[in-house]
Amino acid sequence: MQPQKRLEIYVDNSVNPSKAKTAARTRPVVQQLKDRPRASVLIIGGGINGVGTFRDLSLQGVDVALVERGDYCQGASGASSHMIHGGIRYLENGEFRLVHESVVERNALLRLAPHYVKPLQTTIPITSTFSGITAAPMRFLTHKPGKPNERGALLIKAGLMMYDFFSRGGRVAPRHNFVGKKKSLQELPLLRPDVKYTATYFDASVHNPERLTLDVLRDGLEANPQSRASNYVSAVGTTDAGTVLRDELTGEEFTFEADVVINATGAWVDETNDSFGKRTSFMGGTKGSHIVLDHPELLAACNGREMFFEHTDGRIVLIYPMGDRVLVGTTDIDADIREAAVCTDEEIEYFFELIAHVFPTVDVRRDHIVYTFSGVRPLPKHDDTQPGFVSRDYRIEKRTDKRAGRNVTSLSLVGGKWTTFRALSENLATEAMTALGMPRKTTTAELQIGGGKDFPRTAAEERLWVNRTANEVADRDRVRVLLTRYGTRATDVMAFLAQGGDQLLASTKELSTRELEYMVEHEQITRLSDVLIRRTSLAFRGLVSEEMLNEMASLLAPQLGWDDAEAKRQVEGARDLLVNMHGMKIPAMAS
Repeated sequence: MQPQKRLEIYVDNSVNPSKAKTAARTRPVVQQLKDRPRASVLIIGGGINGVGTFRDLSLQGVDVALVERGDYCQGASGASSHMIHGGIRYLENGEFRLVHESVVERNALLRLAPHYVKPLQTTIPITSTFSGITAAPMRFLTHKPGKPNERGALLIKAGLMMYDFFSRGGRVAPRHNFVGKKKSLQELPLLRPDVKYTATYFDASVHNPERLTLDVLRDGLEANPQSRASNYVSAVGTTDAGTVLRDELTGEEFTFEADVVINATGAWVDETNDSFGKRTSFMGGTKGSHIVLDHPELLAACNGREMFFEHTDGRIVLIYPMGDRVLVGTTDIDADIREAAVCTDEEIEYFFELIAHVFPTVDVRRDHIVYTFSGVRPLPKHDDTQPGFVSRDYRIEKRTDKRAGRNVTSLSLVGGKWTTFRALSENLATEAMTALGMPRKTTTAELQIGGGKDFPRTAAEERLWVNRTANEVADRDRVRVLLTRYGTRATDVMAFLAQGGDQLLASTKELSTRELEYMVEHEQITRLSDVLIRRTSLAFRGLVSEEMLNEMASLLAPQLGWDDAEAKRQVEGARDLLVNMHGMKIPAMAS
């Protein structure tokens, strides 16, 4: 039988594989799939939900394989608002189960992944007392926004009381508090002067979702020697013999057999099913964009807090500090997944309007933007429901087919959000094991993630950890960078660096020659953009220069088998990606 229709849709790769065949060579992770082209479970999709399910199944002793057509966490998982939150606004949709699960998982991630998930003080500025009281019940009953009508203090107070109630189990943060105008302006003096109250509560943020995804993946690989995973491998069709996989670097195709196939491709679930000859219409993703600003005045105006509020159009938006940058988002627009998700000029103007809505005296210009990013949320098909009111909950669609005389179970994941990835992964893994007739052996509910194990819990403990760990290989400043990037797995990295010949890059003090080698050996680096966007925060913070592109390419070339032409293509591809897709301005080489 011939393969079904090939899956040919947009992939945000910095180098077109068809133009880079000369550099292609079989990677060890791909060779593992080819050498043993069968597993009990095949997961398609390397976002956080696919990777989380891979980890869970590996811990159960299941023979599981995962493929991702781009890089891990390249899609919606890497384009999130970087929040781990209970979803206070979901209360208005009546999604009480989701809110409860979300706050439980938020509290758990603060314990299990403290190296990446941090408490986030969140403040809502409020300019009225009674507004929204009559509109809210209609929004609850119809899931339609109606005429924009700002939520007033009484409505927000009621919501926060419910939120505190859902958060009571395993509480790790204080209850919410309200203050009046005088104290609000004392704490946040650049707030709009007509503010009447501010309400403050705690959620959490994930400052590096890409690295957390890698940590979860590595946990899975270390838990079971049978498990294997590869990025830049796509699933493009099926035959009676199994799923047709394609190495995106070489173009080579091969067939992989599995008893259970999990489709965790997010907004592309329907397209993936269609390529397998099983047309579905589960998905209706929406685009969410963000901008990152280098703006000390706006950073100071936030006073270390996320500003979370309703804009004039009724959209819930946010402004919050991430290190020395400020993240602003997000939009919620119906998306065409056949097109690249890019932050548009209209969205940027929208972000400037919402900043002025809260901090009217803070001047924000385009030259403050150091990075933009967009992704398509894996939302269910929602027909006439407005994007902001579409459920963020998830479901699993199951079907069983005969293939070459045997049953093959297909599980399609519809929906899901960052905060609940652990619980979702556990449920999805359980569905797969049920199809296999296997019992669950363990749970991940209290299992620390990667470099979160023994991570220092306070600033004082962190200083002590840094002082104790620093040595002649890495001074205290370098250890702080490694601790932030890897958590306590930084000790493994330092042992690798200590093998000799390490030196900092000339273009940045945040990376060294040996650390790049470590990433190639342990983190499946394939493209230059992988390092800049997903293994470090250099792109996110707007720190990439032409000198950095050329220096990194020259260092990666011998490790990845690039010739001079391919190294040049990698530089050009990364530059084009950062400029055209992420709105960066890359400084030229110094003369």
